[in-house]
Amino acid sequence: MPGHHSHFLKNPNPPPDPSSLAGSVAQTGEATQEATAPSSTTTPSAVQEEAPHTDEAPTNLESQAKQRQKPVLASESTDSANNNTTTITNDGASTTSLGKPDSTSSTTQLAHLKTQLKASLRQFPDFPTKGILFEDILPLFSDAQRHSDLLTALELHVIDSLGGDEHNKPDVIVGLEARGFLFGPSLALRMGAAFVPVRKVGKLPGPLLRASFAKEYGEDWFEMQADALRPGQKVVIVDDIIATGGSAAAAGSLVKQLGAELQAYIFILELDFLKGREKLDAPAYTLLSSQETKHNSDS
Repeated sequence: MPGHHSHFLKNPNPPPDPSSLAGSVAQTGEATQEATAPSSTTTPSAVQEEAPHTDEAPTNLESQAKQRQKPVLASESTDSANNNTTTITNDGASTTSLGKPDSTSSTTQLAHLKTQLKASLRQFPDFPTKGILFEDILPLFSDAQRHSDLLTALELHVIDSLGGDEHNKPDVIVGLEARGFLFGPSLALRMGAAFVPVRKVGKLPGPLLRASFAKEYGEDWFEMQADALRPGQKVVIVDDIIATGGSAAAAGSLVKQLGAELQAYIFILELDFLKGREKLDAPAYTLLSSQETKHNSDS
């Protein structure tokens, strides 16, 4: 516009020349290096105090990462029955240290459980035929706590029967058809062992081994899969009741045919007046008192 004049004011603080800025940075870096160099006569400056922080930062980050990765003890519990200690870390992992069961506490607990379990049994006279006193173990499975107590008692009973040595525990629990299947797999799981079934003829597929046993009305057979056991494995055979002992003895012969070590037979009950354990070639242990003893005590 006429008469209007535009004035451009000169910046009193012009931007520095890029080349001079680069030189300034280089000089500053040299000065910093000189300042951080160790000297016996120079008092540490502010630059010297910050330098270790700058250098150590990556190390501190690595240390913190390792701290986060390192499991921290969150809780620890002890199984008083077996003297086992379970440790749970903050990352959710758990480990169990197996220890030798305390004989006093285990014996007391087992005696208490036996009393409770025995009181749960029922007897039915003249079943399935006249003159037979039938022992009904099914009430042991009708209540979750009672079922758990049975497994605990059987586990303690097996450990006690084998001398209480953790290194002598069975590798395999062998259960007899059919009521040995009610608790055999659960007991095997409790003890960290495998479970192998022994079944009647025609129930198992593949190559089989067979053993016969006598019954009051004739002969019967048990079968086991030929690859069910490996030579040297430690085996405990379980069933609900030992009567004449024929079926348990047949199962024992199958175990030995496969080269495994038969440690013991474990039963819930025993009809000891039939002397079935005399047919067995390994130690036999009964969890509860025999039918004859219970029958006499009730009469």
